[in-house]
Amino acid sequence: MDFSITQLSPSINQANLATDFGVAMLAKTMNNNEKLGQNLANMIDSAAMERSVNPSVGSNFDLRV
Repeated sequence: MDFSITQLSPSINQANLATDFGVAMLAKTMNNNEKLGQNLANMIDSAAMERSVNPSVGSNFDLRV
């Protein structure tokens, strides 16, 4: 089976396009996860601020079985 460069070129271009798309989606996902992590850190800081003002809030809870 003899392949020429012109026969393989569309396959190579399609593989490059799929790779570029995958990399772009990964970059977008990483950026999104970074923002979520920053928001989570801000929420934790907010909770720490509340505990410093009202240390007894949330430290005890009632449990009935």
